[in-house]
Amino acid sequence: MNNETIVAISTAIGQGAISIVRLSGDQAIEIVNKFFPEKDLKNVSSHTVHYGHIVQNNQHIDEVMLTIFRSPKSFTTEDIVEINCHGGVFVASKILELMLEGGAISAKPGEFTERAFLNGRIDLTQAEAVMDIIEASSDLSLSLANKGLDGIIYNLITDLRSELLDIIAQIEVNIDYPEYDDVEVLTNDVLKPAISLLVKEIAQILEKAKVGKVIREGIKTAIIGRPNVGKSSLLNALLREDKAIVTEIQGTTRDIVEGQINIGGVILNLIDTAGIRQSQDKIERIGIDKAKAVIHDAQLVLFVIDNNAALTDDDKKLLKLTQHKKRIVIINKSDLDQELDVEFETSVQVSALNKTGIDKLEQKIKDMFLAGSINIGDQTYLSNARHIQKLKETKKALLDSIGSIHKAMPVDMVEIDLKDAWTLLGDIIGDNSSTALLDELFSKFCLGK
Repeated sequence: MNNETIVAISTAIGQGAISIVRLSGDQAIEIVNKFFPEKDLKNVSSHTVHYGHIVQNNQHIDEVMLTIFRSPKSFTTEDIVEINCHGGVFVASKILELMLEGGAISAKPGEFTERAFLNGRIDLTQAEAVMDIIEASSDLSLSLANKGLDGIIYNLITDLRSELLDIIAQIEVNIDYPEYDDVEVLTNDVLKPAISLLVKEIAQILEKAKVGKVIREGIKTAIIGRPNVGKSSLLNALLREDKAIVTEIQGTTRDIVEGQINIGGVILNLIDTAGIRQSQDKIERIGIDKAKAVIHDAQLVLFVIDNNAALTDDDKKLLKLTQHKKRIVIINKSDLDQELDVEFETSVQVSALNKTGIDKLEQKIKDMFLAGSINIGDQTYLSNARHIQKLKETKKALLDSIGSIHKAMPVDMVEIDLKDAWTLLGDIIGDNSSTALLDELFSKFCLGK
């Protein structure tokens, strides 16, 4: 870790009540002190706020409030100064420019949080939780992120590592003192049950992680159907706004239209697609091709069918196209006479035009993805895709070790897979993180965070 002092504007660029310019590093206080004549900041206590002016060549740049955090009791464990100035692009940029002239260097995206991690202030799961809090779009996703910041994920992973370490220790004792243990008894009676229990624990965590991922990322949802069945009307009804153009002319929607809604704390990322049918119109065909690509990527398909018409060949093709997807059939235009003579396993009757039945559709989506009520307070839900993938790899390594036991492999061969599992768990909390991984993770953070 270098000792250079970094600086960045930590608030969003634009006009507002205040902007914050943040510095972190050994020279943070000294650099700001050069431009703050009212008080010698080198002598002030930590966690104090000071009123004055940022000055350049005896000219006031801005009236500010400075907050001082001395090492090690700061977010990065380094000296930190936060300059609260008036909001505005020019004044914040001018103060940033002065700090750079004073000896600071520009912070990279996420570098403040990266320093907090590298200096041992937080673990990698807590660092990632910082960004999750910033990006949270519902109460549930915010609660999930706060659990990560509180160290809940770290504790979960370290508990698993502790159990795994006990198993590895059994093997190490056998390798060092082989005369005390029969290898077959050790593998079959001691190691296999312990490893199997660990696999079961991880499987349960991964099962709950499906819910966590939905809470964090939302559900990618495609609204599909042939032309004029009410897809755009359904999108508008779900969004509670007229976002998509609705007419009686077939093929009105020629490109995808997107929107987002919050259903009981879960975000639905809605995509209204062009009506899928045989068409000679070149532009409409492009929209139809896009719609098919959206169906392929969707986690949920809302398939809209007209209650006032018999099932068509186009409807049947779409039913076949989506038969292996999570799907809810929306029988729209329920306010009109029923001409549809087919029943579906998972369906909801709605009138998108009159906005009736929408609440039943929302409840069915919640039941499908959340399997009942979610109690964030009592349970730990993994939601980060990186964490989930590492845990899947850990489970595979443990299963490989059980496979080695079944093949009566030497106990030190079993240990190789167990140590791989140990390393993978360490990757989650940052014990074995490479520079490349850290650079990739923190590059996704906001500048100044």
